[in-house]
Amino acid sequence: MLVVISPAKRLDWAERDVTVTQPDFQDDAIRLSKTARNLTLGDLKKLMDLSDDLARLNRDRYRAFSDAPEADLIRPAALAFAGDTYQGLEAASLDADEMAWAQDHLRILSGLYGVLRPLDAIQAYRLEMGSKLKTRRGKNLYEYWRDQLSKALNAQGAQIGSDVLVNCASQEYFGAVDPKALKLRVITPVFMEDKAGTPKIVSFFAKKARGAMARYVIQHRLTDPAGLLDFDSGGYEYRPDLSSEDKPVFVRPYQA
Repeated sequence: MLVVISPAKRLDWAERDVTVTQPDFQDDAIRLSKTARNLTLGDLKKLMDLSDDLARLNRDRYRAFSDAPEADLIRPAALAFAGDTYQGLEAASLDADEMAWAQDHLRILSGLYGVLRPLDAIQAYRLEMGSKLKTRRGKNLYEYWRDQLSKALNAQGAQIGSDVLVNCASQEYFGAVDPKALKLRVITPVFMEDKAGTPKIVSFFAKKARGAMARYVIQHRLTDPAGLLDFDSGGYEYRPDLSSEDKPVFVRPYQA
């Protein structure tokens, strides 16, 4: 079973004593970084709705982006991202065997790097998939990546002998995966909070739960989609009455 998650805007740049791998779309990342490097502060602010400080930070990041980065400029992707999803994934606490399994079964969708493995080396960046960054391939990153992400996921599914993809990514990122080119069955878990008998999606909790689901798949080495229904991390419980075959719903009491 293959699992996909989104990256995060916030980064944790602590040093890690792990061996990194090279992203499959490294050349594309370099090409896109050069495009972003040519943007003005005003362009960056508008592109990703950034404050002045964040625009300067990311301008400096793209200026420092290297074709052949030194070790101090790179970090393993799953350990470098630090948003809500990664609070649920808790990649730093995975043991060596679990991380090795994740390297084959977990993928991070990225506006800059396309598709990342957990240990793929990334440089500090911010480039959201929904960004309207104009390139020779089109007016935004969806047009830039086209069917490349789907083909990469198909290839990895074939490599691990699975025809199932568990989508724990946001719609912004999974929207870059071309459904016509994707050959895998997609299962999209939904996480809800029950307040006064009315389950609803709360973004912060849902993001964290998607990371926890990815961790659950990794730690239990899941190959059968039926195993997803036993997910109970954080107090969630499968609700068959709210679910469909490819959209299992998990609900827990509202966390105030």
